[in-house]
Amino acid sequence: MPLKPPRPFVRTAALACCLVALAPIDAAARGLEPAPNPAAATAPASAPRSVRGEIRPVPPIPKLSWRACTGKGQQGFQCATARVPLDYSSLSSGFINLALIRHRATDPAHRIGSLFFNPGGPGGSGVASLPGVTALFTPQLRARFDLVSWDPRGIGQSTSIQCFANAAEEAAFLAKVPAIPVGSSQQQQLAARNIVLGRRCAQRGGNLLQHVSTADTARDLDLLRAGVGDRTLNYYGVSYGTFLGATYSNMFPNRVRAVVLDGVVPPQAWVSREPTVQGRSLGTFLRVQSDTGATATLNAFLDSCGHLSTQQCAFSAGSAAATRNKFTALITVLRSNSLQPRGGYTYAKFLDTVVNGSYFMVQWRGLAQVMQNVWLDKASSQITTATSQKYFSIGQQLAVLCGESPNPPASTFPWQSAYATARSGITAPFWAWTTAPCGSWPASASHRYAGPWNRPTAAPILVVNTTKDPATPYQGAVSVTRTLSRASLVTVVGYGHTALLNPSTCANRHSSRYLIGGTMPPSGTTCGQDSAPFASSP
Repeated sequence: MPLKPPRPFVRTAALACCLVALAPIDAAARGLEPAPNPAAATAPASAPRSVRGEIRPVPPIPKLSWRACTGKGQQGFQCATARVPLDYSSLSSGFINLALIRHRATDPAHRIGSLFFNPGGPGGSGVASLPGVTALFTPQLRARFDLVSWDPRGIGQSTSIQCFANAAEEAAFLAKVPAIPVGSSQQQQLAARNIVLGRRCAQRGGNLLQHVSTADTARDLDLLRAGVGDRTLNYYGVSYGTFLGATYSNMFPNRVRAVVLDGVVPPQAWVSREPTVQGRSLGTFLRVQSDTGATATLNAFLDSCGHLSTQQCAFSAGSAAATRNKFTALITVLRSNSLQPRGGYTYAKFLDTVVNGSYFMVQWRGLAQVMQNVWLDKASSQITTATSQKYFSIGQQLAVLCGESPNPPASTFPWQSAYATARSGITAPFWAWTTAPCGSWPASASHRYAGPWNRPTAAPILVVNTTKDPATPYQGAVSVTRTLSRASLVTVVGYGHTALLNPSTCANRHSSRYLIGGTMPPSGTTCGQDSAPFASSP
């Protein structure tokens, strides 16, 4: 689920929200790193001790030369490139490049500093996302902060992992086997394909695959903080970006000025094999319980749709119950002949569209229209794939996810799918199979952070979550708020993945006050959303 600016029915990537490396946990992961000095305006990223006790070299702070961006839709933004170590434990391993983008503070005389934004993923491109989300931040925030984002290591326009020569070649390879298989034959084909996929990514990605963990990115973020001249970090992370924010806050607790976690991935669920079910391990997103969040949101979607006319919701069957039954019947038909497209959508592609289409309420009318077109076996418009040499490869997501988050062997995924379906219903296979490539992934992260998650931070952390989030369920935000040493939760009663991208003026106001002045909302703060379901045009 990397989060991108809302666009109707572009696949937001199955690895949307939200890993265990087999390498030893370093000292920073054990909480042994000396507390950094928040007063050092040019403090480098870190000098953690390794498990053998030697001091890691201190990398140079990147020099950022900002220039006008030249990409489509980037007018008024500035871009830069940062040089950071491939391996923070060995500077002799070389350096890689990170692509950055920023929007300057509109009131430079009262500028506080930079606010770093991460759009989620893993695999989300900050360079691509920031122009689309800038307007969603309050005018007060845009006045007082430079909004800064970047493509994390291994991703996008940074030094990146590309498992094929171009996007078209990758798309053709992935299309050979459905990502959500039906029956043992498709399951075996998918397992074989994932082995080949991993080998292709390893061949083309080399040792970069071992150095794209969230801990590596947190160290990058601390270098970037120093590179823009800030003594402490201001940060807004959504979806997987909340895991990055929690990781940074516990690796560098004294450098936290203000951190907002919106659409929360519970860090312990990301890094631990526990809990097990019937003695068996679950994949990452089943531990996060994304399947239960997706079901709750879908049911709310169908119930709301059923109470509306077909002019307001094209898929409406006249009542909530009838609309739910209509959806069940449609899924049953698609699954019964899973490789045969209906209205241009196979079973796997339809599930992908339904889950990802529920992320943003602005897309709900469009999603209902696609569902109705499939019901009628009427073709919908399709998205074409770019063929540029530099493209967003699925390997960019998998390298982070599979490299650091524990996932069981490929042979367990049929059981996982059956378990998830029994737990949360007919769309659950989407989340069960999302991490299937991890079952045979060829690389493990050399450095990862696995806790503790309650290190006292220099400032409290603000947690925000909708009550019906299809990827990061609300109960995860409650758990994280209790786990972090100093945190408060703003509950947004509503739908969709993250409050920023499903706007709530109330929640944005609290976030803005916190980021600007450090004012935390009262305990138990609850907000509504700015619009009702299906109120927005597609």
